[in-house]
Amino acid sequence: MLFFSWTCDQEVYVKTFLRQKGVSRRQLAKIKYHGGTILVNNKRVGSKYFLSLGDQVTIIYPAEGSQDQIRAVDFPLDILYEDRDYLIVDKPAGYTSIPSQFKDEYSMANFVKGYFVRKKYENQVIHVVTRLDRFTSGAMIFAKHKYAHSQIDQLMQSGGISKQYLAFTHSSIGSDSHGLIEAPIGRKEGSIIERCVRADGQYAKTEYWLEDSQAGLYRYRVQLHTGRTHQIRVHFAYLGAPLCGDDLYGGSQEAGLAGQALHCQRLAFKQPLTQEDLVIEAPLSQDFKTWLASYQKGDA
Repeated sequence: MLFFSWTCDQEVYVKTFLRQKGVSRRQLAKIKYHGGTILVNNKRVGSKYFLSLGDQVTIIYPAEGSQDQIRAVDFPLDILYEDRDYLIVDKPAGYTSIPSQFKDEYSMANFVKGYFVRKKYENQVIHVVTRLDRFTSGAMIFAKHKYAHSQIDQLMQSGGISKQYLAFTHSSIGSDSHGLIEAPIGRKEGSIIERCVRADGQYAKTEYWLEDSQAGLYRYRVQLHTGRTHQIRVHFAYLGAPLCGDDLYGGSQEAGLAGQALHCQRLAFKQPLTQEDLVIEAPLSQDFKTWLASYQKGDA
């Protein structure tokens, strides 16, 4: 049973108080009409009940359902962080974030569903918060219930989640070691997958720092300020520095890498339900480290 409780600090209607706590109209309707409960001082009330100072308000969410379209797959997840509300995993390269609608395949959503089943969690519905491309590795956030999802989605929309990546190229982005890329991104004509910089695209902003360069390999730390599809890959290619291994955007093929050399290394945000400051870091995989070592040895 999923429930949340607060002490009322104002005189206000229940529905107004819950909206202030981030409970959407849609969630409130599901609580009212689909098996949930609103309690004030342990007594069941409606959304138009008028609260007094000091009242104890509790909402009990109804069960979310089975979500049969995402089947559970047993897979050894590398868990970076978990609490009652969120699960953050280290996604390996080569897997999609969600299953394709056109074919049955393994995805991180399937693996997390398998984990929830093994742990016998009451709620086994998958809520994907941040997605990564198939061949991008690193930290990925899942919400463990719909209230947590709505809260962190609001945080993300307001820019409250810092996402930093490591990106590797064979070319530098100009002469500056730090810079901003502001160039709109849209779908490339004739492609359902590829994106490009185009005047009528969506606003996109990427910040970068050159951390190291040796043996023809440039290591960048990248901060996303917007979240467009393929944003880092498109922006770097636009400036003449496609990511290593990214053949979709003009990058070189790399022995030991199945795709682009891009890794979500660090997430930082305030957990919206507990207000705890979280900094989550995902280490590079052994395959990634082996590929990097080949340049240091001069084997690449």
